[in-house]
Amino acid sequence: MTTIEADYIVVGAGSAGCVVAARLSEDPAVRVLLLEAGGNDNKLWIHIPLGYGKTITDKSVNWMYETEPDPQLHGRRVFWPRGKVLGGSSSINGLLYVRGQVQDYDHWRQLGNAGWAWDDVLPYFRRSEGRAGPADERLHGRDGPLGVSDLPDRTELAESYIRAAMELGIPRTEDFNGASQEGVGYYHVTAKHGRRSSAATAFLRPAMKRPNLTVLTEALASRVTLEGRRATGVEFTQGGVARRANAKREVILCGGAINSPHLLMVSGIGPAAHLQDSGVAVAHDLPGVGQNLQDHFQARITYRCKFPVTLNDVMMSPWRMALAGLQYATARRGPLTISAGQVGIFARTRPDLETPDIQFLLIPFSAARPGEGLDKFSGFLQNCCQLRPESRGEIRLRSPQAAVYPAIHANYLSTERDRRTIVEGLKLGRRIAAQPAMQHWIEAEHLPGKDVQGDAALLEHARRYGGSIFHPSGTCKMGRDRLAVVDDSLRVHGLDGLRVADASIMPTVVSGNTNAACIMIGEKAADLVRGQALARAA
Repeated sequence: MTTIEADYIVVGAGSAGCVVAARLSEDPAVRVLLLEAGGNDNKLWIHIPLGYGKTITDKSVNWMYETEPDPQLHGRRVFWPRGKVLGGSSSINGLLYVRGQVQDYDHWRQLGNAGWAWDDVLPYFRRSEGRAGPADERLHGRDGPLGVSDLPDRTELAESYIRAAMELGIPRTEDFNGASQEGVGYYHVTAKHGRRSSAATAFLRPAMKRPNLTVLTEALASRVTLEGRRATGVEFTQGGVARRANAKREVILCGGAINSPHLLMVSGIGPAAHLQDSGVAVAHDLPGVGQNLQDHFQARITYRCKFPVTLNDVMMSPWRMALAGLQYATARRGPLTISAGQVGIFARTRPDLETPDIQFLLIPFSAARPGEGLDKFSGFLQNCCQLRPESRGEIRLRSPQAAVYPAIHANYLSTERDRRTIVEGLKLGRRIAAQPAMQHWIEAEHLPGKDVQGDAALLEHARRYGGSIFHPSGTCKMGRDRLAVVDDSLRVHGLDGLRVADASIMPTVVSGNTNAACIMIGEKAADLVRGQALARAA
């Protein structure tokens, strides 16, 4: 078995892993090794914003996970795409830049995680961000590597959606990452000059010029090696050959909410009884590994549009597809620049709530479920997403072999509050669509359809058609309780030289898309490893 030596080994070149590797390699005195199970991010569709429509089902850049049959969804399996490529899911996601709510991070601190309140993490959001366009300078960064911009085109349909929401009393906002998240407006996107700004292009590619950073692709980690209570390195396979990397200082897992707990468990770190039942020798009993799985559940309302202005129409017309390509090639404008949601809403389903508990995305195409083909008519949709799920799932081993996918038990809609929230969200979506500004565009509601009325029927629609909006988190949660996996310095409890830094460390999922938060986690993790910290926001 060939062996590589490094000071730090980072496992997973996703949203957080690219940041950790790039920041640690800023010190020329240390050697950093980054292992990525996928390949290079050289596919054209990765870098074109609308390319997520292609990469979402591309096995060459996507793990293509599925959940176990879900009891509340009539036993359906739910598709979970995750990036298997440099940049991870930041290379295949819908590009929305949403940090979440101030209260999300203050709650993490209230759970006992020092240094993770909003005023602690805001400097890391600012350090990473290269915001182009209007912004509150106290909240946004201008000089960071991550390109964050406004969509280049604003459509009449999007403007009508904003007017309809305002007619219902939802306030207009220019910045979901501003002083308050609540309102209706345009999303900021991780794009720069019309191209996707992923963690790979923003952070990793510039860092790869450094001689002290080694990046190995097609390198599947199979085990974290231990000597006593200390992590010493990682075993992995590359090109069918078993290899080993030794870490003089630390191993940092950045595989995400599925792969990080999976690697820990196949390494013998996790719930002892489950490991034994799965044929894995127990190295360190840690009950919370793979537990506390959270995800944002979404349900769609799709519409037939009166006018041929949707992406469905573009995709059904060869000449319009050619025109879209020409617009993008010459001006970086047009349909190929569209993110997975042009405008959105953060709203409260109940007046007694302090902050929004539901998110909407207006998407200028229609399909019954993510990953399925577009409808063969002019169509668009509202995506209704629950922000603070109570439902909890788990990641479990199927096999002691790292190459065998784990079992994902999402357990969507397993609490009454979650079921009530998604129903109230769908009802709010219908009220928005009923406003005159939107009725101008709507020929008919396609799904659920006008005959689907009442709470029970709307819940049934969510069970039949709803699923993930692709924000799994929480499976190596940060904290001090029995199910906590890492402490507030992201060190694995009971072990030395091993940390986790990705969405899995979130005690509770943030209220919105998770990519921005994962990049922040990578930024803060690098400083924790280096023994540094940015000053808290004033």
